[in-house]
Amino acid sequence: MGEVFDYVDELGPTKIMHVYEPVSELKGVLVIDNVAAGPSIGGLRMAPDVSTRECARLARAMTLKNAAAGLPHGGGKSVLFGDPKMHREEKERLIREFACALKGETDYIFGPDMGTDETCMAWVRDEIGRSVGLPREVGGIPLDEIGATGWGISHVVDVALGYCDFKLDGARVVVQGFGSVGRHAAAFLVGKGAVLVAAADSKGTIHHPDGLDLAALSALKAEGRSVIDYSHGKKLKRDQVIDVACDIWIPAARPDVIHEDNVARLDTRLVVEGANIPITPGAEKSLYERGILCIPDFIANAGGVICAAMEYQQASQSVALQTIEEKLRINTAQVLEESQQQQILPREAAVKMAMERVRRAMTYRRWSTF
Repeated sequence: MGEVFDYVDELGPTKIMHVYEPVSELKGVLVIDNVAAGPSIGGLRMAPDVSTRECARLARAMTLKNAAAGLPHGGGKSVLFGDPKMHREEKERLIREFACALKGETDYIFGPDMGTDETCMAWVRDEIGRSVGLPREVGGIPLDEIGATGWGISHVVDVALGYCDFKLDGARVVVQGFGSVGRHAAAFLVGKGAVLVAAADSKGTIHHPDGLDLAALSALKAEGRSVIDYSHGKKLKRDQVIDVACDIWIPAARPDVIHEDNVARLDTRLVVEGANIPITPGAEKSLYERGILCIPDFIANAGGVICAAMEYQQASQSVALQTIEEKLRINTAQVLEESQQQQILPREAAVKMAMERVRRAMTYRRWSTF
């Protein structure tokens, strides 16, 4: 508990659970942050180096994200220790065991996250009947297939450009984390005239100032290969994606990839946070002081959880996409207007908006101490 003390306040977390089974090598954490608005929705993240602290931070981000999106859900998150690229049979066994261990935690609804996908959510549903982001075949709206988060990011960019001094047509885009979120975000933006000049994954970065072939990169990823296998560009180290000059920089991978020690290297005009907590508070402040607009994660990347919540309500895919567009455009405009008027960071404006909504929801609930 000590490592998450800095994330304990009047909002939560409501519950922290550690799951450990040494024989089967199952080790995971669930953090339910706040359920004032309703049962929490949050992704299951799988990686060898996750932690309770990271889980708590992500759970709080989900509380703010769901509140900002106006969803009848609170925030939660779960993490499972392990290599997401392990053999399918072993991964399925661990995820099914983890779901069963959390069967009684009805205030938490599983969703996909880094290292998990629609298939993983189908396994959870089969075990406990409580997950979103399901395959189409079992009634879901497949978030990764339709690019729900990337779709939302494209609309956030559109609104944010009203506060920038450049247009999307011809704008240079860099994506750090060319996975389901980053790939779709790039596709939607390129479809509107932007140029993808660099992309990075866990193996490295590929860069070409005249633009990369998005279809070719996507094909490589579909084959399980890396962006650095792309033949028409300069291969760079993974971390060098920070140094590529661009107009729009989209972090779509792990937390804290931009921090106080490397933020000065970032050469861009607009940052849209596709990942959760990808930039430290100090680094965001530095960007603001340099005049670089930064749209915070729980505003920019809420498309996925909005889609998941709509699926939970049995809405159609078209209604889900329309809702994502509407909510994210309104929220982005509201946050940037407040930021501009009050001369505060966009994150400060976004947190203020979301916290007000959570606190109002809490006034309608009777909180028990037993």
